[in-house]
Amino acid sequence: MRRSNRSPYSRSEGLPIMAEPRSPFRTKADLAAEHIKHLIMTGAAAPGTKIITRVVAEAVGISETPVREAIKQLCSEEWLVERPHVGAVVAAFTVENVRELYSVRAALTALALELGGEALTGERLAAVDEVLAGCEIAVRDGDVATFARLNRRFHSLLCDTEHSRLTHRMLQGLWARTETAQRGFRLVPWRLPESHAEHVAIRDALVAGDIALASRLQHAHEMAAMEALIDGIREAKRDA
Repeated sequence: MRRSNRSPYSRSEGLPIMAEPRSPFRTKADLAAEHIKHLIMTGAAAPGTKIITRVVAEAVGISETPVREAIKQLCSEEWLVERPHVGAVVAAFTVENVRELYSVRAALTALALELGGEALTGERLAAVDEVLAGCEIAVRDGDVATFARLNRRFHSLLCDTEHSRLTHRMLQGLWARTETAQRGFRLVPWRLPESHAEHVAIRDALVAGDIALASRLQHAHEMAAMEALIDGIREAKRDA
């Protein structure tokens, strides 16, 4: 069989090069970082994959200098790790990574509800109900990809209020980071019905006006997700 010479970084792979810039002030290094993150989150660059500055520069249409800046930035954010005599490679997820990330997520999502729970309007809660209806169908069908997408939407609806803007921005980075390993619900699909039931309980507490309960349930929800993912990672290592 003839081996393809196409790079996983090239435009011809059919993957979007990067998200549309949200601001006209994004630098070339920002664009390179977005491209590399996209490759990681879509699985085009798996853990251990070497990031080649020339290939990224050609894909984005920039020089190699801002790509090097992006790589340095992503190493500091732990998307990448520098290996001696190799260069920057995609970082692997570890149990320690998951425990820290989800612990911070638990604290921030609970805080977002404490700060902005009372501002969740009837219209916003109606949007939450629509998402939960979609989640119920995804659970029934075992549709992990759809559930994962709606799960992100559910939490964004709850955490993005005028009283929790900073918290929500911090969470966006954490949500993206925990998607990089292509794991989550893909590694523990049995978690779907449990997660959905926890979402419904959080929603019910908000509708009842019990913000403190909703915040506690949200924290417990993230910690349960953490423990499930850690179990999944350990099981995957045993089976490898």
